[in-house]
Amino acid sequence: MAEARTPRARLDTPKEARRPLVRRPAYDADAFGIFAEQFARFMGTAKFLLYMTLFVALWVMWNIAVPGESRFDDYPFIFLTLMLSLQASYAAPLILLAQNRQEQRDKVIAEQDRQANARAHADMEFLAREVASLRMAVGEVATRDFLRSELRALLSELDERTQDGQREGVEAHPAEDESGATTA
Repeated sequence: MAEARTPRARLDTPKEARRPLVRRPAYDADAFGIFAEQFARFMGTAKFLLYMTLFVALWVMWNIAVPGESRFDDYPFIFLTLMLSLQASYAAPLILLAQNRQEQRDKVIAEQDRQANARAHADMEFLAREVASLRMAVGEVATRDFLRSELRALLSELDERTQDGQREGVEAHPAEDESGATTA
């Protein structure tokens, strides 16, 4: 009997995807990026600074003015420091993510601008060549003044020939033969 052989792994065929041992949470990168951009924009506003100032002022006032048993963060406000550090530790990566997305958009826009500039430069070179060829062609075209002068010269030459021909016609009569036809 022929023994069924298992096919060896070939280098020209991809391996089957293995299922990971630990599944990572799935998320929409674009939605998360949009959230990061909105968060970064909000953190850069005066409204955010006002809210943070009010939050810190209320925190400090509560923990100073309230009787001892109602205080939750005595001086030197270790818990407030922890809260602000936690907020900063989340804010920094979100701001960096927003900056990276903006940088990618800027690269795309810069590439589009470069391509548009290259097309505009090529168009300007083409138009410059066309204008130069038109100048050369116009240089070869007769102008109105040139045509007038040439026509005047031709008219004067025709007038001279006509006057010369009339003078010659008066002086010499063509000879007539016996049939009455004139010969020149």
